[in-house]
Amino acid sequence: MVTTEEIRRNLDIVRENLASAAAASGRKLDEIALMGVSKFQPAESILTAFGCGLRLFGENRVQERESKSASLVGIRAEWHMIGTLQRNKARKALALFDCIQSVNDAALAAYLDRIIAESPEETKFARPYPIMVEVNVSGEEMKQGVTPEKCFALIDNIAVKCPHVEIHGLMTIGPLSDDEKKIRDSFRTLRELKEGANERFGFAMRHLSMGMSGDYAAAIGEGSTIVRIGTAIFGTRNKQF
Repeated sequence: MVTTEEIRRNLDIVRENLASAAAASGRKLDEIALMGVSKFQPAESILTAFGCGLRLFGENRVQERESKSASLVGIRAEWHMIGTLQRNKARKALALFDCIQSVNDAALAAYLDRIIAESPEETKFARPYPIMVEVNVSGEEMKQGVTPEKCFALIDNIAVKCPHVEIHGLMTIGPLSDDEKKIRDSFRTLRELKEGANERFGFAMRHLSMGMSGDYAAAIGEGSTIVRIGTAIFGTRNKQF
């Protein structure tokens, strides 16, 4: 586990880099949210980052988020689910997260919608519940997400059939590559999909969740509004947290 001072220093560096990337792209820094990806990180590291002003966190697994809950009682942070969501964990995910970014098929969206519709009004989650559609822009088989070609059809299906969820944006993981053009092209594809969906369906989707520790500068250049940073803040993941 990295030390408190290392996390503070890492956050300073990431924030400086975010500011530089935003300036280079002619964008305002407040258009870009910094998410700390706390997968395999202990609650103590999350509390340190929170103490340094970080207010948005992402987790990949429902059970891991749940296991940290008792140690994080009282902190006012926003939590996003960014990993693959299994249907048997959907109800817990709605209770633990403020947004699910990894919705990638109509069946999952419909299941979330049904849980919300059947839940009593006092249940503590937003209505309509914020989601994002995960798109596999790289075409890499190991990655989850709807294909760009099927993205509009999925968005339309959710908008028509799932009134209890609301699409706030699109999410992707960039290609595993050192080719900056290939990386930029993939992020540009996601931006164009968002713009196309807004125009076609009359939406006002704002968010593009794209860019991680190794490629967030390129993502900002292509319009990212949420960058998901793990290693560059928290250091190497510790599976024994």
